[in-house]
Amino acid sequence: MTDPVMLTVWGLLATFVLILLHVPVGVAMGLTGIVGFGLLQGFGPALSMIASETSNALASLDLATIPLFVLMGSFASLGGLSEDLYRLAYAVVGHRRGGLAMATIGGCAGFGAVCGSSVATAATFGRASLPSMLSRGYAPGFAAGTVASGGTLGILIPPSSIMVIYAVLSQELIITLYIAALVPALIAITLHLGTIMVYARWRPADTPVGPRASAAERWRALRESWQVVVLAVTVIGGMAAGVFTATESAAVGAVMAFAFAAMRRRIRRASLQAALISTASTAAMIYVLIIGASLFGYFATVTQAPQALVASVQASGWPIWAAVAVLMLMFIVAGAVFDEVAAMVVTMPFVLPLIKSWGFDPVWWGVINVVIIELGMLIPPLGMNVFVLKGIAPSIPLAAIYRGVAPYVASNLVRLALLLSFPALTLWLPAVLKG
Repeated sequence: MTDPVMLTVWGLLATFVLILLHVPVGVAMGLTGIVGFGLLQGFGPALSMIASETSNALASLDLATIPLFVLMGSFASLGGLSEDLYRLAYAVVGHRRGGLAMATIGGCAGFGAVCGSSVATAATFGRASLPSMLSRGYAPGFAAGTVASGGTLGILIPPSSIMVIYAVLSQELIITLYIAALVPALIAITLHLGTIMVYARWRPADTPVGPRASAAERWRALRESWQVVVLAVTVIGGMAAGVFTATESAAVGAVMAFAFAAMRRRIRRASLQAALISTASTAAMIYVLIIGASLFGYFATVTQAPQALVASVQASGWPIWAAVAVLMLMFIVAGAVFDEVAAMVVTMPFVLPLIKSWGFDPVWWGVINVVIIELGMLIPPLGMNVFVLKGIAPSIPLAAIYRGVAPYVASNLVRLALLLSFPALTLWLPAVLKG
């Protein structure tokens, strides 16, 4: 008779082999889940499982939030809102040493509030701010590293697609996770800016001083950026105040972003078609990931492999801090190899039961999880955001970009240590708003 737990182990190995063969992650997880469930329960029930899990995903209002937020980000980018943010930040701090890098971080943070994707934020500002920094004499590696690290802010600052996915998989409220991410996001921005200030003092030649913007230029930059401020406040503030659900907020944001792009006469048939196709492609990829993860998770639940893992870890006598350290290392590796969504989806069926068994708050762990994945997107051997910047600026050596992100990796480790040591930094604001 087939040992269910061993069948799950073989299923995991088969999943990773399929991924190495360039089978999409969601498809790989779905296939192994279907075959494993079929071997245990029969392939008739396995086919029924496909129908039920697919219909559940497609009918989920929470998951419908994702394509709407992706569409909002596409329209915001089409409307040039990212350039407005960068110009505003540059007008305020561009005259300082390291000011262009600070402006890039500020722009990435603001754009993350209307985009929700790390790779998209890095790609957008790789085209918007990297040429400006290079033309002003910034060290190429540090300039590219700044954009790569600033891009990671896109998956922590609401509205974040990965937070929605975590909420769906963990059955937590989306708005609770969004609110919990606000203080860690502010800490991230502060540490990024502090890193630039320290680096600028250490290597002043790498971060030249730019010209000071006049009062008129600052006012014009502020006036031109009002739309992105209104969009971010409406989307995030509306959810926090309980005016909108997450799905309603995403829909309102998408309509507003389209209206702003239309007001600027940026909507053309070709650009609109490209934005819609890009949104559909991204949404389809995420839905396939979620459905595949659900199929594999259903299979794992039947085998009781997560419960066996919890019992095994508890019986091992490992201190909780050591087990958490191993989990974090695993997520860093996953973030370096997969994109942020795949890194979370692949591990969730096994990690979440462990976290709950140790008595940790799933909301706290969700934020920690995202921070760790952010870190993985910056470190060798892959580092998704580093390769995005390498694709945009092929003349910059890969080793130089990795050296450029090193100071930000250090600041991210400081942030991770703070969030691990003081869970209240994550959980305080949701508790206050709950009353």
